[in-house]
Amino acid sequence: MFYARGNQKQINARVCVLLLVGTLTIGCGGSETKEIIEYKGPLSEIDSVELFYSENDRVKVKMTADLMYEFENGDREFPKGVFMEFFDELGQLESTLRANHAYFFSKEDHWRGRGDVEVKNIAKSNQLNTEELFWRRKDKKIVTDKFVTITREGDVLYGQGLVANEDLSEYAITKPSGDMEIKE
Repeated sequence: MFYARGNQKQINARVCVLLLVGTLTIGCGGSETKEIIEYKGPLSEIDSVELFYSENDRVKVKMTADLMYEFENGDREFPKGVFMEFFDELGQLESTLRANHAYFFSKEDHWRGRGDVEVKNIAKSNQLNTEELFWRRKDKKIVTDKFVTITREGDVLYGQGLVANEDLSEYAITKPSGDMEIKE
């Protein structure tokens, strides 16, 4: 029971103050759990990147990019594109790959190029153009299910989908279309 001395106005004021303090105490004293938000963005951002891949102490691939994001799981994103040069065992330039946007999937150990993707075989003067392709570094293959255009000595081949060697020395268009001249 609440006892107070004084006139009614003082009692009412004290009750109001006690109610206000009690309300604030209850409102502030509750333990409110906040949802933890996990950051999924890049851990680092690197400008003007130049990376080399080597096998048996020989450079096999040189990659340059204006910007690279590196993620916690080892994935890398190249939002401003990449340019790759592929070299043979003697260190001679075999082919190049250019893409407007690229992504390296660390766990699967393969690359995806998007945008205006272009692969050139220097020795054979072959050129592949497509909007997306995947480069599997382990088996040195390029694959896509998108529309492709291959330009080679006097011929232009079109089709949907492709499996090719990384240097474009051999390729198979999944669903070819267009005219092709066959030399005997």
